[in-house]
Amino acid sequence: MAARARHDQAWVKGFRVSIRTSTAEGWWVREHRDRMRLEVKTADGRMTSVALPFDWAKGQTGDAVARVRSIYRLVGEGHTLKAAATLAAGEAPAAPIDWTAVAERFRVQKLQHGTTVKPETWEAHYLPVVTAAVELLCSRKAPMNPADLMDQCIRAWPPGSRTRQIRAQSLAQFLRFGVHRAGLPVLWVPPSELRQHVGTKSREAASATQKGDPFTDQQILNLIDGLPQNAAGCRWADSVRLMAELGLRPIELLHLTIRADSATREPYWWCTYRKRSGGGSTDSRRLFPLPLIGEDGQASSWNLMQRWQANLIELPPLNSGNSPADCIKTYLSRQQSWKSLRQVMAANAQRAVPYSFRHSYSLRGHQRGIDAGSMAQAMGHSFEVHCRSYPWASAAGTIAAFQRANAAVALSSFA
Repeated sequence: MAARARHDQAWVKGFRVSIRTSTAEGWWVREHRDRMRLEVKTADGRMTSVALPFDWAKGQTGDAVARVRSIYRLVGEGHTLKAAATLAAGEAPAAPIDWTAVAERFRVQKLQHGTTVKPETWEAHYLPVVTAAVELLCSRKAPMNPADLMDQCIRAWPPGSRTRQIRAQSLAQFLRFGVHRAGLPVLWVPPSELRQHVGTKSREAASATQKGDPFTDQQILNLIDGLPQNAAGCRWADSVRLMAELGLRPIELLHLTIRADSATREPYWWCTYRKRSGGGSTDSRRLFPLPLIGEDGQASSWNLMQRWQANLIELPPLNSGNSPADCIKTYLSRQQSWKSLRQVMAANAQRAVPYSFRHSYSLRGHQRGIDAGSMAQAMGHSFEVHCRSYPWASAAGTIAAFQRANAAVALSSFA
């Protein structure tokens, strides 16, 4: 018994040394009914205490030291001992939070301070998810932690989708702002890893949303001719024309402008969009039109630049809560000319998606002899990405090229 008492005394002494080195003078953990209890002596000499959810046993000292360290940090941030213990345990604070006010402060921050965003970016990427979060947090069955809030706010969009990813990132920014700038308890720090909330696409969904295969120029012309000849149809048709002739990503329709050459004053297209990725971001760039040529040999003459300068091109709504690619996909999916085109593509084991217009631009440029480096620069990505992800030739073009080569050999043999 004496040996066991000495052994017990040894771990208790080491445990209390760890508590003292992790906190400050006046912090103490004692045994209370076979459990641990944290006692703190305040600056005015009063004693306060809270129960810790650990048995008075050597095997729980590591967890207890970590918990006391968290409580000590929270007290240093201004929380009472009881509130700090509640927060450290991962429970929601009892004090009410004015979430509407926090959201308004976040809006002002995003629009006027730091790395600001445009009002249309706020409305498209931030406002929907922040509004949903505030409504949930002010409801009777409000989420009790940021992980549950995240899941409830983004589950309306498909797992792994770009829109769901953007919503998660925007909500995480909102929560971090709330904790660091608006006085929210540290309980509301968002999850550091968002992938578990964004999820991944199923094999079927991933296949359906890949960038797709290029169209022929005539297929694009037929598609445009088949769109409705009303005001809305004309707006969507111009969007397709711009993507096809300039090789745009769908989102770049919102970032078009026209500049003038400093020497010649000749106007040219300019895209201000900067695509962000793990390797950094792309630069704004000059755009180079590649007119389409139909089966009759005539080049398209849409006068897009002149009409743009005259404010005669009105784009359809491309930032109504979904990404521009999703908006274009939704509209086209209702049109018979698009359905017919998809059937033709599917019969040849090819996919028709909004990015197919951009892929068509790449193929068109290579068929006209433009090198890969120039095409990559015009399309706003690296040479490596272009070589890996964008088409250089079509099946029909490859067949024709080999037919020409073999015909040339045959002619030389008869010469």
